[in-house]
Amino acid sequence: MSFYQRNAKEIQVVLFFSFLKLVLHLVSNSNFGFHRDELLYMAMSEHIDWGYKEVPPFIAGISWFSYAFLGDSVFAMRILPSIASALIVFITGLLVISMNGKRFSVIVACGAMVISPSFLASGYLLQPVVFDQLFWVITAYLLLKHIQTRKTSYVYLLGLTVGVGMLTKYTMAFFILSLIVGVLISPQRRILLNKSWIVAFLIAFVIFLPNLIWQITHDLPVVSHMKELKETQLDYIDPLKFLVQLLIIHASASVIWLSGLIYLFFTKSNKRYIFMAYSFIVVVVLLLALNGKVYYSFGAFPMLFAAGGICLHKVLGSIVAPFRYAAVCLLLAPSLLLVPTVIPILPFASTLRFFEFTTDRGLEFPVKWEDQKTHATTQDYADMLGWEEIAKHAKAAYQKIPKEERSKTTLIAGNYGLAGAIQHYGEKYDLPDPVSLSSSFALWSPDSIETKYIIMIDDDIDKIAGAFGSKVDIGKVENPYAREKDTGIYLLSEPLIDVNNFYKTERSKELN
Repeated sequence: MSFYQRNAKEIQVVLFFSFLKLVLHLVSNSNFGFHRDELLYMAMSEHIDWGYKEVPPFIAGISWFSYAFLGDSVFAMRILPSIASALIVFITGLLVISMNGKRFSVIVACGAMVISPSFLASGYLLQPVVFDQLFWVITAYLLLKHIQTRKTSYVYLLGLTVGVGMLTKYTMAFFILSLIVGVLISPQRRILLNKSWIVAFLIAFVIFLPNLIWQITHDLPVVSHMKELKETQLDYIDPLKFLVQLLIIHASASVIWLSGLIYLFFTKSNKRYIFMAYSFIVVVVLLLALNGKVYYSFGAFPMLFAAGGICLHKVLGSIVAPFRYAAVCLLLAPSLLLVPTVIPILPFASTLRFFEFTTDRGLEFPVKWEDQKTHATTQDYADMLGWEEIAKHAKAAYQKIPKEERSKTTLIAGNYGLAGAIQHYGEKYDLPDPVSLSSSFALWSPDSIETKYIIMIDDDIDKIAGAFGSKVDIGKVENPYAREKDTGIYLLSEPLIDVNNFYKTERSKELN
């Protein structure tokens, strides 16, 4: 009898929660606009390559596929991330069943995964993070199955998963290192002596090799990107705050993963799975040592939620079913209050009223931005507003230029969100491709630009405006809730200096 036939009832529960997760995202995905990061990854689909400054190429392929087969709407671009999010719940359920968990354990683990604010927030945007989480949980599942069966086929599949995972996000390397250390510490260390691991390593390496070659031939842009990230963000991460965030990011569902972590350390019946607890600790230590962000660790949580489901079954198993399920509902219910803060499940006007209500009652942290000020909405939601408004202003600027002169025009965007917006809406508003030195757009920037007319989109143009005899203010972002509010669109002409010299100098800095 197959695994699925033996556990038919549990599989049905897993499918229910996976479908619930998918529906939850699909009904909310198109309420707001594109996120600034999505616009960057969408732009990558027009510059398919084996690497980029910020990420490996997987997300560019996902973006290209979405454009080609699903459409270019907000809803369409978020279909594949939503499916990946549902698959994470599905694999979590399989982990529970593989660890001999029954229906109640599956309900606890999968229910927690569905309601977790962290997995809701990271599970619908067109970003590498949700796919990274998916490959982490698949890796954990395949390793567990190999430990149970000793079948080398799982090792080869693991090599395939790790290879694709490395093409998705380099954080996969953290997880692999953590799993290796976890297994070495655990009683299962003997499994690493099998020669099949050499084949698995070669499979992963061959898959990852094109990106590695790309990085080397482009002078390792990931190193400069990480250096910039460290200087602007990672150096400001406080270890104590990191640990506090680790404990609260899943809201009330944190009780379940913490129970799972404790269970893995002290259980005797499932002692062979202790490597998962060790691996999680190693992930946390690595991120603390490298000043990593909390969300880098998200992919390590599903295995703990799976163990937590089994733990709660052992703790509550003697209680009659109605009270047992009621206890789980009471445990997870507080997380429901945070749903509108992490996914756009409500229309925007209703979302604003929700934030006003919660802020008035002291719940300010969801609407506190990087500037440590309290705003009307979350920073992520603010990053989804104002982009088409920018494209409309750019069109107005472009139309002010005589038709016969438009070929002598360059449209410059100050950051990758602005550039991505022009790239996405360019065909609709008949705009030229943007030039930007921000992020991976620098890789695609031309060696020189047309300088007779410059359409400049930025919140600060003082460093370039003085180089032109004419500056016309076209407009600015008026949406009061957009993070790009007051970003201006300007038409510059009559250059007073050789603007290309300035451009080439700035471009050289970004590329070197």
